[in-house]
Amino acid sequence: MLLVTQRILMRRRFLFLQGPHGPFFGQLAHALETAGAETTRVLFNRGDAMFWPRELGSARFTGKLDAWPNEIARRIDAFRASDLVLYGDTRPVHLEARKVAASSGVTVHVFEEGYLRPWWVTYERDGANGGSKIASMSADEIRQALEHPPADPVQAPEGWGALYRHMAYGAAYHAAILSGGPRLPSHRDTPVAREAWLHAVRLAGLPFHALTRRVATRALRRAGRPYHLVLLQLDHDENFRRHGPFPGTEAFLDCVLHGFAAGAPSHHLLVLKAHPLEDGRVPLSPLIRKLADRHGVRDRVRFLPGGKLGPLLNQSQSAVTVNSTAAQQALFRGLPVKAFGRAVYTRPEFVSPQPLPQFFASPHPPDRAAYADFRQFLLETSQMPGSFYSGTGRLQLCRRLPDIMLSEQDRYARAATVGAAARQHIRSGTTQI
Repeated sequence: MLLVTQRILMRRRFLFLQGPHGPFFGQLAHALETAGAETTRVLFNRGDAMFWPRELGSARFTGKLDAWPNEIARRIDAFRASDLVLYGDTRPVHLEARKVAASSGVTVHVFEEGYLRPWWVTYERDGANGGSKIASMSADEIRQALEHPPADPVQAPEGWGALYRHMAYGAAYHAAILSGGPRLPSHRDTPVAREAWLHAVRLAGLPFHALTRRVATRALRRAGRPYHLVLLQLDHDENFRRHGPFPGTEAFLDCVLHGFAAGAPSHHLLVLKAHPLEDGRVPLSPLIRKLADRHGVRDRVRFLPGGKLGPLLNQSQSAVTVNSTAAQQALFRGLPVKAFGRAVYTRPEFVSPQPLPQFFASPHPPDRAAYADFRQFLLETSQMPGSFYSGTGRLQLCRRLPDIMLSEQDRYARAATVGAAARQHIRSGTTQI
């Protein structure tokens, strides 16, 4: 009780680490300071510094990764940090920082791309994706914690969201890193110069890629054959690597094509859709051709370099992924889903336990009522309306987040409390009638 009282009386101090490309973390820090908190940030390179407001506190770290655990512990102590703010909980610097924070009683605020993107972003405490608190909750616990019953769902989004802005911020971030100065080694395997070049090329080539997608999608539609959709992820995505069983994209594709060849009806097609931010560091098209030849299904495999997901899912027989958030759009539509990795939605009510050949032969659909409860719970807890990459989206987030982040109770604990109160209210009302 004494610790709680001290924490309430203490001015909250938020230490920011790495964030999404663009000015979101800077705007959020300003919003927190307006609410009475104090903020500072650790900058690891010029890309981080580019979007951090100069009037806010900051300090650089350009040492070796093995020195980081001691350094973050020292900085938490020196700043008297009560809170740690980061984007993506599995980057090496964030993994170590979370360990230190847990041992120091520091609250960890994790941001991620929206589980129900593109109209929301994800905000949780302690962990996200496979490390989210919701991953350990049963369907009954989720149902009991609901404040409101599932409403009539809005139409599922078809696209990514602020794609151009996302890519432009990424290109600017990596260009700033290349402009000089010391920097911490990237959590990516690809050199920074290569990554910056890939971002720039992809951004410049968007009109050509849009035309290619349009032609390929039209050909698929005119073929008039049943198909299964594979939701590809970025090979360098930390969620794909750390919360999935495959060392890379090639191993995943080899597994899927083997299962398709062994189990799918001979007139079915397999459609592999690239991630909207795929930048070509893995040569997907020739890789898919090679593996399709190996498994004898070259004439039944189609590759789409992106495109709107909604229309593809509307006609698909099923969806296969490691742990892409795009699978939630398939579940929203009641499509059978096969997922190999850990994600907030990988639970027995939603994803099929069938071996892949059996799944392609006759996939088991999800429990739509259970998924409606789950989706409503996400909207009541971890999903924040807005966007990291658009101006209006950031303003929308910064209006709501300070009160939520300053609350002593996290959103899941609050949901359980409010849900219990709502049920009691309903019971009391029924009794009075």
